[in-house]
Amino acid sequence: MRNLKILLVDDEVEFVTTLAERLELRGFRAQAVTDGESALHIIESDPPQVIILDVMMPGMGGLEVLKRIKTQHPQIHVILLTGHGSTKEGIEGMQRGAFDYLMKPINIEELIKKMQDAIKSQP
Repeated sequence: MRNLKILLVDDEVEFVTTLAERLELRGFRAQAVTDGESALHIIESDPPQVIILDVMMPGMGGLEVLKRIKTQHPQIHVILLTGHGSTKEGIEGMQRGAFDYLMKPINIEELIKKMQDAIKSQP
């Protein structure tokens, strides 16, 4: 599972940078961006195996980014991040093709477990 390529997408710069650093310390290859447009550009040039995607972002929201990812790259697993108590968006995202969702603040070990489950679910 180590060396897994992950794209982190969240408009909270400190959060996404820290999360990328923590995942890299655990042996993952993590890249962080702060908006949906940047994420879509990276996916086209260097697709990750798993995307960790915040639902609530300015500009293009996470559910729109998810829709575009699943249209162009259905094989990429997406795990959504939702705010406190906002399970509605997480469930809606799963109905649109997300593998799963987590509520912020996230537990790093729980996130890693969900990423591993996503990769294991590939045929």
